[in-house]
Formats: sequence, C-alpha cells, structure tokens
Amino acid sequence: MSRRGFMVALVGVSGTALVGCVGAGQTGLGLGLVSAEEVQQLGLKSWQQIRSETPVSRNATYQRALQQVGTNILGAVGENPGQWEMVVFQGQEANAFALPGNKIGVYEGMFAIAENVDQLAAVVGHEIGHNQAEHARERLSSAAATSMGQQLLGAALQIGNIGYANELAGLLGAGIQYGLILPYSRNQELEADSIGLLNMARAGYDPRASIQLWQNMQAAGQRAPEFLSTHPAPDSRIAALEAKMPEAMSLYNPRRG
Repeated sequence: MSRRGFMVALVGVSGTALVGCVGAGQTGLGLGLVSAEEVQQLGLKSWQQIRSETPVSRNATYQRALQQVGTNILGAVGENPGQWEMVVFQGQEANAFALPGNKIGVYEGMFAIAENVDQLAAVVGHEIGHNQAEHARERLSSAAATSMGQQLLGAALQIGNIGYANELAGLLGAGIQYGLILPYSRNQELEADSIGLLNMARAGYDPRASIQLWQNMQAAGQRAPEFLSTHPAPDSRIAALEAKMPEAMSLYNPRRG
C-alpha cells in the first residue's frame, strides 16, 4: 500500500469513524479488535522513533517539574511511577502526548502556557487519563474495523517494520512532531479532561488550575492546542470542567511542600 493510501485510511478513521463514537466505557466501538499487547508494542515503537528524532530539552527546571508532577499524579492514581518514562522535548509547540507503554512527552512550549505546577498537573493528568481510558487502543480498533486498517496494522506489527512510523505516531496521538495530527474524538477529549481533573485533585494539585490553563491558552491565541485536539472548543471544555469541579474539589487536599 502506498503512503498516500495509508494517509487516506487514517484520515478516514480519525475524521469519520471516531468523531461519531462515544468513548471506551463510553464508546460503542469497544477495544476487542486490537489487543493491549499490540497497542503497547506500537506505542513503544513510536516512542523509540520520537526519542531518536526529537532533541530532549536541556532545561533542567522543566525536566524536574515534569518528573515531580508526573510522579505525584501516578502515585495518587495507583500507578508505579518507576514504570513510566516522562520527557520534555525541545520545541515551541504548546503540546503534550501520551503513548501506550507508559510514555509521556511534553514540549517546551507548553511551559509558556502552564504557568505553575498546578497547571502543568492539568496537562499531565489529562495525558495519563488518555492512557487510563485506553483511547489509543480505541483508535486502533477503529482502524482495524476496516479491511485496509487490518492490513496497515498487520504490517506495522511486523518486527522491524517502520515504513509507516510517522502515521502510526499520529494515530496513537503523538503526531505533532511529524505534522500529522489525528485528533482524539470530542468525547475522548472530554473523558480525558474529566479523568485528568480527578487525577490532579487526588495528587493534591488545585483542580481549578485546569480552568486557568485553558484561559491562558485562549489569551495566547491558541484556540485549541493540537495536544488536546481541534475540538471541543475551549469554552465548551471549560464549561465541562466547571461542571465536574465539585467532585474534584471534594477530592482535593493541597500538597505540602
């Protein structure tokens, strides 16, 4: 299959099959067409590619902040932080991503938007939420629902096959580096927002900072940063976060130190 054909398939999956679905636990499509092991394998392949092609940030303050916030949130939600890898990459994009296989990447540009650790926690909590809800697996199952997608995933799972690595990174939610953005569906984004809000609250980060983060994005003229998809619009996301805020505040116990 040509790379053009691959792109057509992925755009069809992202733009049609996923936009109308309702999410894992919320989506009608389900997860059964692709195994968790296969998704993790593809996530690790994409991470290896990104690590080999994208310079790591030299800003030690950014790296420490990501490690601290990520470790605190993962511990609060019952994950072992030692089994996760979190890296700040060079780049002025206000973007972040999570990949199956317990990988989180944040670009330097996000630190111009997230002004403090609470706002950074909103970003990290959201990305962890995508992994908790297995959104990447949903997307791959959507692709596997078509005969073309079955061929694509079959080729991608062959050991050493990286012919479509950039496209796979996009499908898994980490395509910004390659100019291939396949946004999560509206419902997946809102679900990750909701999970992320509770994640940060459980870890002792002020959930109200998620509102300020989105206000910062709007003030910076970034209507919908690609790391959170091109939809729903910020106003809609803020409204959904505000509706969830009472539950989050009931879990919130400020961190000390």
